[in-house]
Amino acid sequence: MAASDQSIAAALTSVRTKALGAHRKASETLTHGQREPRLVAVSKTKPAEEVLRAYENGQRHFGENYVQELVEKANDPLLAGLDVRWHFIGHLQRNKCNHLTSLPNLWAVETVDSERLAATLNNSWKKRAYGRKLKVFVQVNSSAEDSKHGCLESEVPALVKHVMESCDSLEFCGLMTIGRVGHDYATGPNPDFESLVAARRDVCSRLELDISRVELSMGMSADFEEAVLAGSTNVRIGSAIFGVRPPKGKSGASA
Repeated sequence: MAASDQSIAAALTSVRTKALGAHRKASETLTHGQREPRLVAVSKTKPAEEVLRAYENGQRHFGENYVQELVEKANDPLLAGLDVRWHFIGHLQRNKCNHLTSLPNLWAVETVDSERLAATLNNSWKKRAYGRKLKVFVQVNSSAEDSKHGCLESEVPALVKHVMESCDSLEFCGLMTIGRVGHDYATGPNPDFESLVAARRDVCSRLELDISRVELSMGMSADFEEAVLAGSTNVRIGSAIFGVRPPKGKSGASA
């Protein structure tokens, strides 16, 4: 059932309030400055009409898991020409890069997990000549699950270095993880969030990067407040905004 304008507006207000509240708490304890978390509304399987309702309520960043669905939605007459900033958050195959980069308002790809994918994406974006770099996050398989995509933590520095030194049409923004589903916070902090924080600390030390400029994309509908408290600057929220969606096989980043 489609969500109403009122329900989407109320949900966005609730999520923003909670995320900013967590950010204020985090700012009291983190040792370096943390920017306000960016809210990416995950609209996979949702119609363009619901994206438009969220847009009309001030939302600009939207995430999609499937290339074909993203391209179709971005070109929908309801959304074409609007200042929608699309994030691709699903597993990306190299043979889909040209299709994905056909969108001039593709804002970020959050799932770069190999040098080969980074190189292909770089070449594809360069050919488009949009006049700006494409923002990318390096995806880390922090839980080391076979069912999850992403590079190993030990591979992060080399992959980030490759993006920064060999991919002149890509802009390295930070690290992203999905993590294990259903962590019980009564047992302590989320180990996947802690792993991503550690991975950022390590890569910044090795490559001499300013840690405050390297983002962390972690946290979804069930745990975005905990993610922000742990240092997330980019949360991917789907069901808490648009309502529960029916399952659609294995996806790159549930929300």
